[in-house]
Amino acid sequence: MNRWEQLTGGGSGERYAARFAELADQGEDVHGEARFCAALVPPGSRVLDAGCGTGRVLSRLARLGYDGVGVDQDASMLAVARRGAPELTWLEADLSAFDPAAAGVTAGFDLVVAAGNVFPLLTPGTEAAVAATLARALRPGGLLVAGFGLDRAHLPVPPALTLADYDAHCTAAGLTLTDRFATWDADPYDDGGYAVSVHRR
Repeated sequence: MNRWEQLTGGGSGERYAARFAELADQGEDVHGEARFCAALVPPGSRVLDAGCGTGRVLSRLARLGYDGVGVDQDASMLAVARRGAPELTWLEADLSAFDPAAAGVTAGFDLVVAAGNVFPLLTPGTEAAVAATLARALRPGGLLVAGFGLDRAHLPVPPALTLADYDAHCTAAGLTLTDRFATWDADPYDDGGYAVSVHRR
């Protein structure tokens, strides 16, 4: 069981969606991740949303002209995603064992995004396997973008993954760090408790 399932019981899709809907109604920007990704690759690019949840990021990218696939292990989150954007491909799978070909999806994505603390909420010990899986899904030159908390103030669970660990997993998977930011608005990274990292295959 991954840390997300331990935290939520795997049935939090509606609550999660309602929270972001409320933020949007209050005028909050809930599309920073999609905007960040759109600045990296042009419309028409293929995007894999790894740990897509309710589909907030991928649905927004699709409206901006991107072609994408969402993958998540939480069926309750995917139910919300499918209801909101039934025209997109949503797959239920464990990221550590995700095989695009077996799922009927062509690999060679231009960008893989893992937003929403995906890596810190994985099953402990699977982080390297997930990094390798996502790297294989990229085309040569493709980008892996991951944003996650590094301390208790930015995570719903005790931190267990450091940036050094994450970079080592990415390096082992054949990825090279190209940029790192403190936010999805591309503020410079300041050794704080949240980081958005861009790695290239």
